[in-house]
Amino acid sequence: MPQLARILDGKKFLWNGVEYEARKQAEEASSAYEKEAFETRMIEEGGKHLIYTRRVAAQQTATETPVS
Repeated sequence: MPQLARILDGKKFLWNGVEYEARKQAEEASSAYEKEAFETRMIEEGGKHLIYTRRVAAQQTATETPVS
């Protein structure tokens, strides 16, 4: 089973859970993720093509308030 998460280019990416037989299928899936504002990386492992994705939150959900 492939790694669920990987650090690539200094960033954490998560596997999408699909092992693609053909590179073209993986490229199509990668393009679909990119259209949804995900960063993607494709890795070939054991003859299968894997897609790893990440997306930065569009808005910060919590801020730290300095203590006076």
